[in-house]
Amino acid sequence: MWMFDYLKNEIGVEIIRAPITIKRNGKTLMIGHGDGLGPGDLKYKFIKKFFTNKFCQWMFARLHPNLSFFIARYWSQYSKDNEKKASPPFLGEKKEWLIQYCREQLKKNKSIDFFIFGHRHLPIDHKIGMKSKYINLGDWIDHNTYAVLEENELTLQEFKGL
Repeated sequence: MWMFDYLKNEIGVEIIRAPITIKRNGKTLMIGHGDGLGPGDLKYKFIKKFFTNKFCQWMFARLHPNLSFFIARYWSQYSKDNEKKASPPFLGEKKEWLIQYCREQLKKNKSIDFFIFGHRHLPIDHKIGMKSKYINLGDWIDHNTYAVLEENELTLQEFKGL
């Protein structure tokens, strides 16, 4: 969240913070990380507001680096530990926040063919409505999953190794 322009200035990589809609092979894709989208995820939404607040960022920058790195490492480890404990299996269409988000987006833009997100860390390939599909990429560490767009179809695949 606090990358600011570092990657852009150093190697030309732009951080895209909100979902984007693009066209590829005649299909419309909405792509994003997925964090804080949909009706739930209230703890994350609160933390995100705190972390993206300019005053909080200014205050954190005033801390001695030893303390700020300790806090950052502690928070990162705490977050990872809790994510592993709290990462439930597929909850069903009515309880998956990103599926609810996709449905809301389809009301605004019926031309979206594929939604691609990753925040959930669980591989999900789910049909939405008559023609759209939601793909959650899962993660590379535990699931080795990724998506491929070929011949106008988006599929979730698993890397099996070399």
